Amino acid sequence: MKTLSLFLTFCFISLVGMSQKNSHILKGQVNDPHGNPIAFALVINQADTLENTQSDKDGLFVLESHDKVKHVLVRRNGMKDIAVAATATFVKIEMAYAGIKPEEELDSGGAIAMEKPLEFSLDEISSGQILSNTSYEVVAIDANYKSKRMGNTSYSVTMPDAHRGYANTESYSEIAENDFHLAQAEPLSTFSIDVDRASYSNVRRFINNGSLPPADAVRVEEVINYFDYDYDAPRGKDPVSVFTEVSNAPWNAEHQILHIGIKAKDMDHDKLPPSNLVFLIDVSGSMNSQNKLPLLKSSMKMLVQQMRKEDRVAIVVYAGAAGLVLEPTSGDDKQAIFEAIDNLNAGGSTAGGAGIKLAYKVAQENLVKDGNNRIVLATDGDFNVGASSDGEMETLIESKRDQGVFLTVLGFGMGNYKDSKMEILADKGNGNYAYIDNITEAKKTLVNEFGGTMFAVAKDVKLQIEFNPSNVAEYRLIGYENRMLAKEDFNDDRKDAGEMGVSHVVTALYEIVPFGKSSKNVDALKYQKEVKPLAPVLSDELVTVKLRYKEPDGDASKLMTHVVKRGSKSMENASDNLKWSSAMAQFGMLLKDSKYTGAATYASVISQAESAIGKDKEGYRRECVQLMKSAELLDRNSTAAR
Repeated sequence: MKTLSLFLTFCFISLVGMSQKNSHILKGQVNDPHGNPIAFALVINQADTLENTQSDKDGLFVLESHDKVKHVLVRRNGMKDIAVAATATFVKIEMAYAGIKPEEELDSGGAIAMEKPLEFSLDEISSGQILSNTSYEVVAIDANYKSKRMGNTSYSVTMPDAHRGYANTESYSEIAENDFHLAQAEPLSTFSIDVDRASYSNVRRFINNGSLPPADAVRVEEVINYFDYDYDAPRGKDPVSVFTEVSNAPWNAEHQILHIGIKAKDMDHDKLPPSNLVFLIDVSGSMNSQNKLPLLKSSMKMLVQQMRKEDRVAIVVYAGAAGLVLEPTSGDDKQAIFEAIDNLNAGGSTAGGAGIKLAYKVAQENLVKDGNNRIVLATDGDFNVGASSDGEMETLIESKRDQGVFLTVLGFGMGNYKDSKMEILADKGNGNYAYIDNITEAKKTLVNEFGGTMFAVAKDVKLQIEFNPSNVAEYRLIGYENRMLAKEDFNDDRKDAGEMGVSHVVTALYEIVPFGKSSKNVDALKYQKEVKPLAPVLSDELVTVKLRYKEPDGDASKLMTHVVKRGSKSMENASDNLKWSSAMAQFGMLLKDSKYTGAATYASVISQAESAIGKDKEGYRRECVQLMKSAELLDRNSTAAR
C-alpha cells in the first residue's frame, strides 16, 4: 500500500511538472464600445471550456492553457457574446451591448477579430502605405465586406490609424557588443547598473506584429532584467544586497557564467515618502493613434490610482507650445486628475524642449524635501520642433537631477518611435525608461512595480568586478554596452550612474573563460611570462564584486564587497534565477545574431527557459516562451528567404 501511495504521488508530481512545463499564457483586455474596461467578463478557451478566467477591474485577464490558445469565447451579463481569434500573445476584445440595433452597433465602432492577417498588394507595401510584416486588426464596419464567420452581416476593413500613410522612421542607438578581455591585462570591469526594461517590451511588439526586431533594438541586459528574480531582500543597513552564482555556459561547454544579482529593499506603499509628480505628456500630432495617446491616458490613470492624499500630481502638455493643464493636485482628488487626462487631445508639432523646461519649473516650485520629486515624461520620443537642442535638454535634465528632481520616461507607439533619444533622457535624469506596448504592460510598470518605477532607494549605483587571473583567463560582460565606465570612475563620486527603486532587482551576467583556456586565436606573448597561480590563500577566489551607491539625497558613496569562490555548478543543478537569466541572455543574442551565441539555438533556449519558469504568478515567463517560439518561426522564414 505504501509503495502504491508513493507511486501515485510520483505520478501526480510528474503530471504537475509536465503541466507547468507545457502551459501557455494568453493575455488581453476586454472593453465596451467606448473603450471602458469590462470587469468580470468570462473568457473561455473554445478548445477546452474548462480553461477559463475572468477579467479584473481594469478589464485585464490572464488565461492559462495546456496548449496554445487559438480562439476564445467572451461572455458578460448585459453584453453580446463574442468569439475572438488569438493571433498574438495579447488580444484586445471589444464587446457590444446586448439589445441594441445593428445601426447603433455600427455607430459605436464595434470591432471583430479575423483569424488571418489581412493581405495587401506589393504596390501598397512598397509605396509606404502599408508596413510589411505587420498584422492588422478590423476596427470599423460597413456594407462592403462579407464575413463568413458572422452570417449575413456585412463588414469592411479599415486599418488602425497607427498603420496609415507613413514611412518607418524609428531610431535606435548602434550597439557594439562587449568583447572578451584578458584578466591579466585588464582585471577590472566597471559599469553602471541599469534597471530599464524598455527593450524587451519593444522586442515583444515587433515579434507579435510578425517581424524580428532590428539588432540595435535589442539590449540584452534589458531582456534579462525585464523579469523578476528570487533574491532575498537586504537585512542590514545597506538598501541593496548582492547575490552571486557560477555555472557552466550552456552555449559553450568550456566557458562559465557568473550571475550577479542585486536586490533593493522592500517598503510598504503607505510608508513611501510623499510624491511630487509632474506628468509631462506629449500631445503632438504624432501621438494621434490608438497605441499612443489613448493608451497613454489609460496608463496615467492606472498610476493615479496609486496616489495618496499626501502626494501631488500636476500635468504639463506640449505640442506646438507647452502649457500647464493641471495645477499640483492632491492624489486624493482623483476625479479632477482624471478629468484633466480625459480632456487631452493630440495635434500640432512637438516642442519637447519647452515642455521639459516648464515641467521642471513646476516640480521645482513644489519641491518636497526628503520626498519623491519626479517628472514622468510620456511620449513617442519625436522631439522634432523646438528652440532647445538635444544637448541643451540633456544639460537641463542633468542639472535638475542634482537638485533632487529625477526623470522617468514612458515610451509609446511605433513607426516614428525614438528609442535612442528616450533612453538618453532617462539616463541623464537619474531615472528609468519603460516601453508601454499594451495596457497589461502599463499595469506591470505603473501598478505591480510602482515602487521600483517611482521611488529611488539608492542612486549612482556602480559595480566593479576584479577577476583573479589565477582562475580566469578572459571574461565578457553580456550587455550593458552603453553603461560601461572607466575603472577610475568607480571611486569618483562625481560620476553619474543608475538608480534603484523600492524592491527593484538587477541582474548581470559575465561569460568567463577559465584559466588555461582561450577564446582568442593569437600567438603566445614574447615579452611576458605565463601567468602563475597566486598565493594559496587567494587561489580559491574567482572574482571580487564591489558595489558603490549613494543614498537618494546623499553626495558621498558607500562601498560593499562580495567575494566569489572558485567552483561551478552544472546548469541542471543551477537555480531558476541563473537558468532563466542565461536563457534570456541567449534569446537576446539570437535576436541580435551575435557572434557569441556559440551552440545556442532557439530550440535549446526554449527548453532551458521552460525548465526555469518557476511560480510565474503573472505569466510573464510563459508568455516569453511563446514569444521565443514565434521568433524561431520568424527566424526560419527570414533564413529561408535569403
